[in-house]
Amino acid sequence: MSYRIIEKKEIAPIVHLMKVLAPDVARASKAGQFIILRIDETSERIPLTIADFDVREGTVSIIFQEMGKTTKQLAKMSEADELQDFVGPLGTPADVRKLGTVILVGGGVGIAPVYPQVKAYREAGNKVISVIGARNKDLLILEDEMKAASDELHIATDDGSKGHHGFVTDVVKQILDSGEDIARIVVIGPPILMKVAAGMTAPYGVETIVSLNPIMIDGTGMCGGCRVSVGGETKFACVDGPEFDAHKVDFNLLMSRLALYRDEESRCLEDHDHKHDPDHKCTCRGEN
Repeated sequence: MSYRIIEKKEIAPIVHLMKVLAPDVARASKAGQFIILRIDETSERIPLTIADFDVREGTVSIIFQEMGKTTKQLAKMSEADELQDFVGPLGTPADVRKLGTVILVGGGVGIAPVYPQVKAYREAGNKVISVIGARNKDLLILEDEMKAASDELHIATDDGSKGHHGFVTDVVKQILDSGEDIARIVVIGPPILMKVAAGMTAPYGVETIVSLNPIMIDGTGMCGGCRVSVGGETKFACVDGPEFDAHKVDFNLLMSRLALYRDEESRCLEDHDHKHDPDHKCTCRGEN
C-alpha cells in the first residue's frame, strides 16, 4: 500500500506542509501523536508529528523543515507522488481535558504540533492562550490558523520584526506575572527552548508539559533509541510519550543524545548533495 500526496506547499523558507491520503491513520489520530514515514523502500524512517487530520477527507497533514538528506528528498516530492510507508498514529495522545486556562507555546517548526492541541484544548472547554515565535516574521507558520483556534494569540520574534522583540518565554512570563490563573503550560519546540521554559515556569508551580523529539527508529519501543530520562527513570518517547513533565526531564542528556550522530548526518547530507558528482565517493552508511 502506498500513500498519495494530495497537497504540498512551502509555508516558510525551507518549511513545507504536506497533506497525505491516509484514511486509517486519520480516523485513529488524536492531538499529540506522530507518524513515521518512508519515501521508498531504500529510505530511512523518520518521525513527524501530526500537524492536522481530517477524518472526512481521510487526510493527515505533516509539516517539516529541510534539515537532512531525507527531509530534502521529501521537499522535492510533488502532489500525486506517493510515499512508501506512512505508519501511525504512534505515541500516547496528549492529555487534553477541561482544566481552565491553558497556555500553549510553539517555537519555530514546533508551532505545527502545537496547532492540533490548541484546537483540542479549546474544544474541551478551556480558555486557550497561544504563544508562537520564530527568529523572524518570515519564519512564522500557521499564524492565521493559530489565531482562529485560540482565545488569545501572542507572537514573539528574536529580531523584533513582528510582535514581542524577544523570546516566547518572555511572553509566558509576562502572562504568569499578570496574575492570571494558569492551569497548565504546554511547550513544543527546540530542546533548548523547552529547557529554558521548564526552568522559567518552575518557580510559579504551574504544570508544564513538553513534547520530546529524541532519536527514533522503529516507533514501537523495541529499539530503545528514543530513551530519555524523566524523574531519574528511563522512558521511551515513542510509547511513554512524546509528552512528559517538563520539570522532570533531563534536557542535558536529551541534547547530548541528539548530537550523537551529527557528524554522520552531515556526511550523509553531503553525499546526497554530491550524488551527481561522478568523482565523489559516498561515505554515508547504508547509502547506495
